[in-house]
Amino acid sequence: MSDDGYPSDGITSISTSTVPKHQHGEETPSMNFDYLKYNFKSLSRQASHENLASLSSANAEILERRFHMPNEEGLQHLKNTSPVVSKKFHKVLIANRGEIAMRIMRTAHELGLKTVAIYAYEDRLSMHRYKADESFQIAPEGKHTPVGAYLAQDDIIDIAIRRNCDAVHPGYGFLSENADFARKVEAAGLKWVGPKPETIDALGDKVKARAVATECAVPVVPGTDGPIDKLSDAHTFCNEHGFPVIIKAAMGGGGRGMRVVRSADELDSAFERARSEALSAFGDGTVFIERFLDRPKHIEVQLLGDGQGNIIHLFERDCSVQRRNQKVVEIAPAPTLDKAMRDAILADAVKIAEHVNYRNAGTAEFLVDSRGHYFIEINPRIQVEHTVTEEVTGLDLISLQLHIAAGWSLPDLHINQDRIQLRGFAIQCRVTTEDPAQGFQPDIGKIEVYRSPGGNGVRLDGGSGYTGSIITPHFDSLLVKLTCSGATFEKARRRTLASLVEFRISGVKTNMWFLQRLLSNDTFISGSCWTTFIDDTPELFTVTKFRNRAAKLLTYLGDLIANGCQIQGQVTAPGHGLEEPTLPTLLDAHGSAVNVTTAPPPGWRDVLLKSGPAAFAQAVRQHKG
Repeated sequence: MSDDGYPSDGITSISTSTVPKHQHGEETPSMNFDYLKYNFKSLSRQASHENLASLSSANAEILERRFHMPNEEGLQHLKNTSPVVSKKFHKVLIANRGEIAMRIMRTAHELGLKTVAIYAYEDRLSMHRYKADESFQIAPEGKHTPVGAYLAQDDIIDIAIRRNCDAVHPGYGFLSENADFARKVEAAGLKWVGPKPETIDALGDKVKARAVATECAVPVVPGTDGPIDKLSDAHTFCNEHGFPVIIKAAMGGGGRGMRVVRSADELDSAFERARSEALSAFGDGTVFIERFLDRPKHIEVQLLGDGQGNIIHLFERDCSVQRRNQKVVEIAPAPTLDKAMRDAILADAVKIAEHVNYRNAGTAEFLVDSRGHYFIEINPRIQVEHTVTEEVTGLDLISLQLHIAAGWSLPDLHINQDRIQLRGFAIQCRVTTEDPAQGFQPDIGKIEVYRSPGGNGVRLDGGSGYTGSIITPHFDSLLVKLTCSGATFEKARRRTLASLVEFRISGVKTNMWFLQRLLSNDTFISGSCWTTFIDDTPELFTVTKFRNRAAKLLTYLGDLIANGCQIQGQVTAPGHGLEEPTLPTLLDAHGSAVNVTTAPPPGWRDVLLKSGPAAFAQAVRQHKG
């Protein structure tokens, strides 16, 4: 197994189709070598038999031996045994936008697949549209709302069929947990890159997922046996179990449709608001109620199944740093989770996945307190925070998703539980265009300056982070995901903090100063944050002015232009033996030498200082320049 999760027996994939056409290149026939060993990936992603033939025999032999490249006989053998992903997948439609769409495109292009992007009219300037091989507006302007366009199932499937796509990858959010959409995709003869629709039915609904967990003897937070429609049912549960409780939308996640209720006086309004928000966000107003745990940690397990009876976990992530149930920072693995608790959580996550013969990537989420761990839900899709798992396991989860959807089993990919090893720690921060000082109010506008960090152990996954990007109010405020890794949690934290300092973004407000304060907090450093830590720690919101070193020179030059030189002569007399300074020779507009020793003509500053503001304003108005 290579560091990227690729099979370790050299090249195992070859496509004789054309190289995907990108913005700056024409289609040229070649042989695409995918799944090369990790060290060869950095040398060349696309090679051809002709390139090998042009090498000297000695160099070719060295290259073949070092990078496991096949000779002519081996090339022909591989051509005759192309893997399933090449036979079944040639083009994939990405039913999403922004960061995750571009993340999927990168891996798809590595695998030699063509990509089709979709976009709403209001999203026509989004970067994901231009990174794909093909892109199409979902519907005419005005037919859908900006978000509604990405929920237009029939329009999206119609594009996939018309463009001869083989598969649909939903990413996260939007339609990724919609079982009806998955069924429509498969009914259209397309591959669905995700769990089976019946699995989404069983696990995408939190109420049904609780029932599955109970069948598997996995502990759950005490709650209603099923969805509730009546306010009277909510009162009955609260009278029996007491407060606090949490009302949750049965469908979806991300904190929407959730309300914490601490007294009977709050119950009526919270119940109606949760139902209304769930209906608006997910098209389903079904809710249920659970006992609310005070200061728990949020631990989730990355799962991977092939639908053929093979299930593995890729260890856990600590997602306790949240604001109003929206994750802000994610860590892999959980830095303070003891071994016994970790083993129990991992085992229970796999148990649930095995119970439904899970296919593709998914995440089992748990709450953990001093009394134990409690299953809360499974997200049957790729997660925003999958990057930290990739960094600590060396696996490409999007690649594995595509291969499993194409019919590969985990043994085909040479993956089993024993071969999954952790490598250090990784931290992901979600950089957003929100102002923490104003209650995380989203900001809009044009990004005037965008400079990103880099270096060893620094990964950026962005969708709209670039100079000139227009941030609109229509979509999620995520700008870029910063993921940093290190041998220890502390090294990963310091690298993340340094990267946040290195960022330069202006034109819109961001949460970067807040993230810097968060990562510098003693509670975060100790790894002991809980799910309401941000809301419970008001000092995090004290605005800190960080010095912008890159702007110091510009500030000096601006001061020099506006106010002139502030140095009045030399501080001390020059020492003996120094040569006379050489005066520069300057030419005027007519080519004549200018006497640089004479005083310059009076300027606007002199007018202002000598005659005052009124005369200065009059002189400006009368000036013909």
